[in-house]
Amino acid sequence: MSSHPNPVPDAVEALIRDLPKVELHVHLEGSMPAETLFDLARRHGLESVPDTFDALEAWYEFTDFPHFLDVYLASVEALREEEDFARLTAAVAGRLAAQNVRYAELHISLYTHLMRGVPARVVFDGVESARRQAELDHGIRLRWIPDFPTDFGPQSAERTLEAVLADAPPSTVGFGVGGTGSTLVPYADVFGRARAAGLASLPHAGEHGGPERVVEALDLLGAERIGHGIDSMLDGDLVARLVDEQVPVDVSPTSNVCTRAVERIADHPLPAMLDAGLLVTLNTDDPTMFGTDLTEEYRTAHRMGLAPVDLVRLAANGVRASYLGTAHRHALLAEIAEAAARHGVPASAVV
Repeated sequence: MSSHPNPVPDAVEALIRDLPKVELHVHLEGSMPAETLFDLARRHGLESVPDTFDALEAWYEFTDFPHFLDVYLASVEALREEEDFARLTAAVAGRLAAQNVRYAELHISLYTHLMRGVPARVVFDGVESARRQAELDHGIRLRWIPDFPTDFGPQSAERTLEAVLADAPPSTVGFGVGGTGSTLVPYADVFGRARAAGLASLPHAGEHGGPERVVEALDLLGAERIGHGIDSMLDGDLVARLVDEQVPVDVSPTSNVCTRAVERIADHPLPAMLDAGLLVTLNTDDPTMFGTDLTEEYRTAHRMGLAPVDLVRLAANGVRASYLGTAHRHALLAEIAEAAARHGVPASAVV
């Protein structure tokens, strides 16, 4: 990741590494390190995974979206027992903490585990034990966003919400939906019940499917944040609404290029979104699957033309858009301001 042909200047690199960060749109399963998958595959005898680590590392290199799905599904299949989920969470937490990520909200693909016969309690007990240990070991706080895909229709939403309401721990902050851009109309009721239970509505929308998916997410699902949301830029009235209501939009540039939502990084609307006044946060989506991490996304943002003051603004936006809690948000924003000052960035980027 650091061997990019266009390295960022040393001063910007130092700022990126020093900035306290949060990540709000990242999938637990899509963050599985290759070594974790290798060990779990050997443990469970998965024949779909290469049988040498060198071959597995090569297999992990992103080629196209169908290949990404193969790797993602193999990662899901490797998670069967409480210990597996704990091991994955510990590995992900360690990698995030090493990048000075202080807080993360991780999507858990709960329905994909339920449909394989893995009880929700196994998933939650595993991730929770590792979450608590990670906070002790690294000082990082993790929270959960269970979700379901649109691929299997409303029954997947119903089953997922039932499992969440029955078994999810208090560290669960939201309820989400992913998919390929299909309509969100069938999920209005289930999201209404999730919100009534105190869960934030945190759907994917507007990566594919056009700005109408974002409108549906807002009007039908009561979305409090939009995952991806880049198609919003195709609708001026929607942009004005998002700016006026300051609805956070969680953007993942490398992911958008890998999934062909955007053809090239140079075409990504992130700079225009910031210029328009959108409350944009920076994220990885599925970092190991797409060959990135949050530090690299900040470098990518700089290569897209964002100045150091913009990078600080993105870090602060992430804190503001999070469910970290008022006191912790204020404390972390103060740390970001201090880090910015050390690197000559004005406090106006934070306040």
